[in-house]
Amino acid sequence: MAAEVLLRLLEPWPVKIVLDAVSRSLGASLRRSPFSAEASAELLFLCAGAVVAISIVRAIASYFSAISFALVGTRISSELRARTFRHLQSLSMRHHSHASTGDTVQRLVGDVSRLQEVAVTAGLPLIGNTVSLMAMTIIMIWLDPLIALVTFLGIGIFFLLSRKSSGSITSAARKSRKGESALATTAAETLGAIREVQAYGLEDTISSGFRSSNQAALGSGVAALRLSASLQRKTDVLTGIATAVVLAAGGWRVMQHAITPGDLVVFLFYLKTGMRPLKDVARYTSRVARATASGERVADLLEAQSDLPEAPHAVALKSPHPDIVFDNVWAGHLDGTMVLKGINLTIPAGQHCALLGPSGAGKSTLASMVLRMVDPWEGSVSLGGEDLRDVTIASVRSHVSILLQDSVLFGTTVRENIRFGRLDATDEEIEDVAALAQADSFIRALPQGYDTVLGESANDLSGGQRQRLAVARAMLRKAPIVILDEATAGLDPASRDSVLSALDQLTEGRTSITITHDINSARSCDRLIWLEDGEIVEEGPPLSLLANPSSRFAGWVRRQQTKQPDELFEVPT
Repeated sequence: MAAEVLLRLLEPWPVKIVLDAVSRSLGASLRRSPFSAEASAELLFLCAGAVVAISIVRAIASYFSAISFALVGTRISSELRARTFRHLQSLSMRHHSHASTGDTVQRLVGDVSRLQEVAVTAGLPLIGNTVSLMAMTIIMIWLDPLIALVTFLGIGIFFLLSRKSSGSITSAARKSRKGESALATTAAETLGAIREVQAYGLEDTISSGFRSSNQAALGSGVAALRLSASLQRKTDVLTGIATAVVLAAGGWRVMQHAITPGDLVVFLFYLKTGMRPLKDVARYTSRVARATASGERVADLLEAQSDLPEAPHAVALKSPHPDIVFDNVWAGHLDGTMVLKGINLTIPAGQHCALLGPSGAGKSTLASMVLRMVDPWEGSVSLGGEDLRDVTIASVRSHVSILLQDSVLFGTTVRENIRFGRLDATDEEIEDVAALAQADSFIRALPQGYDTVLGESANDLSGGQRQRLAVARAMLRKAPIVILDEATAGLDPASRDSVLSALDQLTEGRTSITITHDINSARSCDRLIWLEDGEIVEEGPPLSLLANPSSRFAGWVRRQQTKQPDELFEVPT
């Protein structure tokens, strides 16, 4: 860029030297300057060669400058996108539960790409143009301060015009980006629920809303472009006026023999070149405004702070088989809703606990606290005697495997989906845990076996097959604590039985917390904890609670037996 700027400054000087030399040869009385010379064939050829050499070297410098800008812009945007994505993953579930997935993806991909595009096409080249303008201004002041004043006036008027317009353009660009974000959110939600949309015949209704949002975003975008186009035309007129003034004033100064005709050519060239940054600013104002809006949206993501900060003095959790202790835990949602109220609970290492209770009782919140996805408002949660707020989050989660009702499988191979449980696992270990999870047979029946690439959300597998793959992944993790959150809900009896058998393998010798509405799963646990309105209202061995007709668990079992007679089991009396 420095070479390109230097050559840009030198570009009009061969013309100046030739013009002044020819003028002197014609007998004009000209002011002597360090660059004055008599016209000759050698001088003409030398200056012509200089023009060609400057053009060639400047073209080479410009080429490498453009490539370098592109590389810098790409590398910075890639780093920014990676850093933003990593930061997003560190944010708590509370943030993600309130954030729109479509809007977040739009910021991560679309807004960062827009920043890159503007940086490469406008921002970085503008640096070179600005340096050129400063250098040209110094040379023009040296040649003739009076004419240089015209350039200063032109720049000042431009900044007044752009300052008046830029605010409106940026505001319109913000509205446009918000509208595009809303479109991305609508599209993501619709495609994610396409089965329901088609089943209820909502295509036209949702398309109508999408069309209205699209028109609103288009209107904001057109408004920004209209304002930018207006600023460009004003800049063109301003440049024309400045050129006319310099031409007239410069011609008058030449007639007074204050400057040479070559000096006037340099002035006109520098004026045209020096005004280029202003034209670029005007031309790219809309892009810059949209990039500003995009930058603000990316900055909002980067500035979002996790409500689960890791303590500076945090240490790794080292206990191989930690017990779990809830000490007077009070917790709730960000809106102030209380969920858990003074929970005191100890789960010894190796014990299998079942959490039951009505919806909203706090079962999932209690389990999430073991993973430190939620912190207590008051009290503490400890693993192996260590308060979770005093140990590293990574070490806490490495001690826990979790299996949800709708376990997530990624769009990669079956083998890699299982390997996500422990990234350093060998292929042999992966196949061993798949066999233990009763998944090996159906995996080998897939088109490429373990190397079969699953579709999005693994929709080409049955619910039972997806759960068994998730069980294999959890087994591979070899974590001492297992959390099962409605892991068999929604499965048919045959699939449920196979998954339950796999879960027996998973939880053997480990501490397990099972959130369930399945009688058999609850009964098979060592201990049952009944939560209601954020409090533990009863706990104990399942059979002991069943023996008490007045217990909530016994009443729930009786109601379940009435609804599902095929799942009866004998209740001790």
